[in-house]
Amino acid sequence: MHWEVEIIFFIILVIMAIISLSVKNLLTAVVTLSVFSFVSALLYVSMGAVDVGFTEAVVGGGVTGVLFVVLIFKTSRRSSD
Repeated sequence: MHWEVEIIFFIILVIMAIISLSVKNLLTAVVTLSVFSFVSALLYVSMGAVDVGFTEAVVGGGVTGVLFVVLIFKTSRRSSD
């Protein structure tokens, strides 16, 4: 049963990585990278590394995502494209 869940998590990870690399909007890229971090945290927990999964969820998905969103809103757009 566990390997089916892990394969689903791996597929979601690949999809989120492709989406975050292909989008032009920075906010969308940050959100998809945060989802990537949370799914990787779920993958770590399903593999038995609960402490690594918790750390990835807090640091990778939470703190880094919030920091990136705040920094995006603090910047201004210089070009008109």
